[in-house]
Amino acid sequence: MKILLASSEVFPFSKTGGLADMVGALARALANAGHEARVITPLYRGIREKFPALRKVDWYFNLPLGRQYVPAELWELDVARGLKIYFIDQPGYFDRAGIYQENNFSYADNAERYIFFSKCVVHLARYLAWRADVIHVHDWQVALVPALVMQQKSEGWGNPPPTCLTIHNLAYQGVFSGSAFELTNLPKYFFNTEGAEFFGFLNCLKAGIAFADFITTVSPRYAREITTEEFGCGLDGMLRRRQKDMTGILNGVDYSEWNTTKNAYLSKPYSAGRMAGKKINKLELQRQFALPVDETIPLFGTISRLADQKGVDIQLGALAEMLNTKMQFVLLGSGSPEYERGYRDLARHFPGKVAVRFGYDETLAHQIEAGCDFFLMPSRFEPCGLNQMYSLRYGTIPIVRATGGLDDSVVDWTQNPRLATGIKFTEYTSRALAKAIRKALVLHSQPKLLNACRKNAMKADFSWEKTVHEYLAVYMKYKSERTKY
Repeated sequence: MKILLASSEVFPFSKTGGLADMVGALARALANAGHEARVITPLYRGIREKFPALRKVDWYFNLPLGRQYVPAELWELDVARGLKIYFIDQPGYFDRAGIYQENNFSYADNAERYIFFSKCVVHLARYLAWRADVIHVHDWQVALVPALVMQQKSEGWGNPPPTCLTIHNLAYQGVFSGSAFELTNLPKYFFNTEGAEFFGFLNCLKAGIAFADFITTVSPRYAREITTEEFGCGLDGMLRRRQKDMTGILNGVDYSEWNTTKNAYLSKPYSAGRMAGKKINKLELQRQFALPVDETIPLFGTISRLADQKGVDIQLGALAEMLNTKMQFVLLGSGSPEYERGYRDLARHFPGKVAVRFGYDETLAHQIEAGCDFFLMPSRFEPCGLNQMYSLRYGTIPIVRATGGLDDSVVDWTQNPRLATGIKFTEYTSRALAKAIRKALVLHSQPKLLNACRKNAMKADFSWEKTVHEYLAVYMKYKSERTKY
């Protein structure tokens, strides 16, 4: 098959979170499975310098955006056999210090930037000599693509490919002033309660849900959760109406990046059969964070955006209670100034037990995954989550709230003691998380049980080689349905 993927970020070229990891890994997995994948993404600042093999394509865009026309150029990079990345070069929109924001403030013209990017995606899909069998778009930034494809069909595009929308996080919908709809140049009938309109505003993700041929989410449980009022973020009614065209597919992990045996970021390699290296990574991590270097102290870690979704409020409360016991905690993350202040206060109140680093550092992320004994993910909701799956492969026991992909990917002792890979709790309270941490401390005090759990965790397989076939089955179904007409 020929699959065209569109995303506002793709690892290793740009990244703010799991979206980039997922799209980059899915594209590679499709190519490795013998298919042709092409990815379209913006050319952000610094990409050209980091990847000098990029070459300019003899292709120029000049596309309507409301009443103006906006030019852009196209660059490409051959990544592997069957995989090519296209970059949309529009310096006014994409040559900036950040991707979506600077200094915690979103860019005021994000609607304009990503409506234009969506138009570039559709333009390429229609006019490339390479014809896609399916167009797979990711999150709100390109969720207008299905509507734009429908418009192009009405304007002479004979038989466009079916469109797939993956919802990575329903909480981020791309909601803008109703006047921003004029930038789409779509007919007015697309802007109604069954389409792109949302209480007078333009809702990009809602448009994708309305007009995509099929919808996926990044875990089976999340596909069920978002049809409820609690998790539907105001779109549960529309999602229930589209339920027959929606499925949940758990994200995979790129084990060529996230592994413990061939990983330049780690002090010492290790595996399920040879665990001595994990202890060395732990001692090195304690050193790096200026904590007491002692393998007997249980070490907990978190790598996260500091946002309400991630359960930061209950984590701060649970840690304040539990840090009076024998344990250490390290954090890598950034986000809400209030939450950053909360972790600074925690480090000040518990010197020698808590260490924090604000920001993101790929090297340190691997080192935390390898060096910690336990990984905390107490999310209020979690469409999929990747860090719990990274933790499993690193033999770092995840402590998660039973929601979304966290529930789908972690096996608790109460579910199956023989195959347990982590610790789960249900109630969204500091008390419930503190209880889960106490269970972890008991587990740490019993080396045989701890090692058995670690080995189960490291053997868990969430590879893209398995996951990619679920996407291909969906692609094939809708491609065959499209060819009937």
